[in-house]
Amino acid sequence: MAPLGSLVVASEMIAADLGAETPEGFRSAAELGFGSVSVPADRGTVQAVSAALAAAGLTVSTGTVLTVSTATGTAETAAALIARHQGAVAEAMEGHGVAVAAEALGLPVLELRAISNPVGPRDRAAWKIGDAMEALTAAAAILLEVL
Repeated sequence: MAPLGSLVVASEMIAADLGAETPEGFRSAAELGFGSVSVPADRGTVQAVSAALAAAGLTVSTGTVLTVSTATGTAETAAALIARHQGAVAEAMEGHGVAVAAEALGLPVLELRAISNPVGPRDRAAWKIGDAMEALTAAAAILLEVL
């Protein structure tokens, strides 16, 4: 997962908990035959935005962002998500829904996150909301130049 206070540009938005628990373990809605749970972002846009953010000296990761309906609050749930989605760099609650809507309308989509807290046990004392907001503010100015 991405470090606190850093930025993430999603290469793919996945509905990580859309599916069903089965005796064999979690099965995604896609595995159950109910359609895709993944929307890829435009690779060129992701690369251009990530490169511009890095060139500005901002810490940025690129990778899968997991959309969940309930924020992960235990180490066990975090480990299960990471095991199912190796390479994921962040967890959020909105990205996949926005990506599906954009895809349905034929619009490009980009998910940019600023990381304020770790995935797992909720330790508010460890949150870095100010650092995340500073990174997002810096990124916003750069986005206007890139997009």
